[in-house]
Amino acid sequence: MARDSDTAATAGRAIAGDLPWRIIGLLNIFRLLVPMILMVIFVFDAPSRTIGSVYPGLFVSACAIYFAYALFSLRATGQRWLPAPWLALTQLAADTLAITLLIHTSGGVASGLGTLLLLPAAATAVVVGPRLALVGPAVATLALLYETSVSALAGIGEASDFLIAGLTGASLFAITLLTIPLAGRLRESEALVKQTELDLANLNELNEFIVQHLRESILVVDTEDRIRLINDTAAQMLNAGPVDGDTPLERVSSRLLGLLRSWRLNESDRRDSIGEVVSSDGGTVIRPHFVSLSDKGRGPVLIFLEDTSVIAEKVQQSKLVSLGRLSASIAHEIRNPVGAMSHASQLLRESDALGADDAHLTEIIEKNAVRVSQIIENVLQLSRRETTRQQRLDLRHWLDAFLQEFRDTAQLEENVIHISNAAGETIPVHFDPTHLHQVLWNLCDNAIKHGAGDGSQAIELRLGRIASTGRPFLEIADTGAGVDPEHAERLFEPFFTNGAGGTGLGLFISRELCQTNGAMLLYEPRPSGGSLFRIVFADPSRWEW
Repeated sequence: MARDSDTAATAGRAIAGDLPWRIIGLLNIFRLLVPMILMVIFVFDAPSRTIGSVYPGLFVSACAIYFAYALFSLRATGQRWLPAPWLALTQLAADTLAITLLIHTSGGVASGLGTLLLLPAAATAVVVGPRLALVGPAVATLALLYETSVSALAGIGEASDFLIAGLTGASLFAITLLTIPLAGRLRESEALVKQTELDLANLNELNEFIVQHLRESILVVDTEDRIRLINDTAAQMLNAGPVDGDTPLERVSSRLLGLLRSWRLNESDRRDSIGEVVSSDGGTVIRPHFVSLSDKGRGPVLIFLEDTSVIAEKVQQSKLVSLGRLSASIAHEIRNPVGAMSHASQLLRESDALGADDAHLTEIIEKNAVRVSQIIENVLQLSRRETTRQQRLDLRHWLDAFLQEFRDTAQLEENVIHISNAAGETIPVHFDPTHLHQVLWNLCDNAIKHGAGDGSQAIELRLGRIASTGRPFLEIADTGAGVDPEHAERLFEPFFTNGAGGTGLGLFISRELCQTNGAMLLYEPRPSGGSLFRIVFADPSRWEW
């Protein structure tokens, strides 16, 4: 608490010190203008010569010296050679001397130049405070009375000049006395403004700190789709590095910009999330949530970026428990009856009395029994993967062995499925080899069935590293018809099929297996036609042994 008090006191002193220096700075501008204006009047008012008429040469010299002193005062103020009160008193003494000399060269106080002391006297009273505020008017009044006496003795003044000098001195005292309470209020107002600015600056720093250290990834986009605020986690997700303010959203993520514009256009049904975005490293699927910051029209939007992999990890255990219970029930309640039906249909097909139509119906029963058994096996297999046995694998070497096995089993030519960058570097990955075998077999089998009918439509396997993060990846690309855009969002849902047959569990199980091993399975359409599935493996820098 003591340290906080010291900080507050220091801030208070800094606040109190700003106002005097600003007033002194304004007085310096006044000192520069006074001799310049007087010289202009002196030059262009030559016939009547209302000022500088008695001693013209001395008047010009006094203006030049006063102007030079004004320049000197600018330097003294900028470098703060003296404390503000003492510098103000010193400058007021110089103003009094210079203006008194100008009054003397112009025939005395009747010239009206004594009023030039009003502003320096009042401003000095604000700077020095109430204790020394009356020193300036007293010195100025004495200087005016002294100049009047000298002019009277020299025969260039009149008796009425003493009255004018006294009235001018009284005016200096009056304006100083009026300035003292106003100066106190001005200091209080200045301190209040400065304290408010300090509080706002501290609040802004606190808000910035909170935003940057939030676990959630957020950014704010204005009406022109420019990023006004973004925290570090969001910048890392979208750009793999810092993002400057006022950056167009399109430069960071064109996909996110498209989703934002679609959300803005659909005013009748503004769901907070309408799609997904792939992170800059290609290893995370992001679900954006949009919140309007304006009640009227198209205003700024707050976007929350949700890492779906984090959610998947949180629900993984409960999902496995549910699947385990479901698979146990399926194994007991469904598998045995399906096996009995399949066995009965086989026996029925061997009967000599079976007609052609009955044989066809028996074949349908057997095919669907096999399909149901496959679904049961997939679900059982999914529920049994509670633990993984991850190993460090040389992806290039492992892939060669896998392709040889896959080609032999499917009886494929070498040019049908191949590694397109065979001369690439050695890439180690961290994965359960049995899981990787199952995932890749499923993806390659789907590519053969739906993406390549002959050798002219080859399937490419590409491996490498993501430049921004160094995470290894493996891509399976085909040149088939691809996936309809309306089905792309549901591609990894369990039991979803696009009408091409299958159980609808293959891609779902493949993604689940990848997530279990810290990897991500993604889909994107190829610009030239076909499909591309990308496995982004775990970050090598985060492997734990």
